Amino acid sequence: MHSLFVNSHPCSILLFNLILLVLFYNTTAVKKLPPNETYPAIFVFGDSTVDTGNNNNRITPSRANYRPYGNDFKGKVATGRFSNGRVPSDMIAAELEIKELLPAYLDPNLQPQDLITGVCFASGGSGYDPLTPKLAVHAQYFCSSFLVNLVDVRSTWNVERIHCEASRNCWSKQDKLFKELYSLGARRIGVLGAPPIGCVPSQRTVAGGLHRQCGEGHNQLAMLFNAKLTTLLDSLNKDMPDSRMVYLDIYNPLLDLIEYPEKNGFKIAEKGCCGTGIIEVAPICNPSSAICTDVNDYVFWDSFHPTERAYKIITSQVIKNDNNRLFGHQ
Repeated sequence: MHSLFVNSHPCSILLFNLILLVLFYNTTAVKKLPPNETYPAIFVFGDSTVDTGNNNNRITPSRANYRPYGNDFKGKVATGRFSNGRVPSDMIAAELEIKELLPAYLDPNLQPQDLITGVCFASGGSGYDPLTPKLAVHAQYFCSSFLVNLVDVRSTWNVERIHCEASRNCWSKQDKLFKELYSLGARRIGVLGAPPIGCVPSQRTVAGGLHRQCGEGHNQLAMLFNAKLTTLLDSLNKDMPDSRMVYLDIYNPLLDLIEYPEKNGFKIAEKGCCGTGIIEVAPICNPSSAICTDVNDYVFWDSFHPTERAYKIITSQVIKNDNNRLFGHQ
């Protein structure tokens, strides 16, 4: 058995973070994958960008189990996904032909057999820095993630929230995490980098000035993080035999949608579909909020999270660009 981890660890509360874990076995072939390899299960860890409903029954403002979230989900059900429809957790699971939707681990209707093919452990508003959920309450910096320690690949997961500043300590924490995962058997780890966070609608409003330009300071921080992350992964690959730690770029695919929306069939990238689109995100994107006439025109659903269509384009691009490096033979 091999283990594949796809993970991103921005050290600033201004950056997206998510951790995606896929466990796979050498067995029969599946399309888009190398011969004789398939993936029976997928486990996702992260924040609101991949949360499929873990916060629904928690006392937190970081929930999305009410309209208009889920407006284009099957049955128009608000499942706790922070979008109008599916999120990357679902899309990657479907792309690997594991399951159509990835259920939340805290879903009260979760069945034991669901664990066999994978679940989502992500939680909206989670973060390295304790300040992150406080800012999320104010719906301004609604992002961040869990760091994960894998205790038992069969059944037990210990999710550890780590206070992480943009600092040397941050990188030492990541270095330690990857090495611990390697010691537990992980050999393929895909790490999702930081996106152009300065260009999401809420950050245009907060940091983009009168004309709501992209917050370049935020974007520069994301690029700096991605460069350091790449260096770290290259170093770890050299130090750990048979490991494959791959940096997965989401910065450029999302930036392309934002800078050239028409090329991909969008019309609006500077604001979201929910409400005015310039600041609304859970809990102020709610049943009383108006929504746009045609969500397919928008890159963003609320002021932080992309639409299902945008997520689909980004996810497909990431898999297309890194399929061989991540899933192919050494």
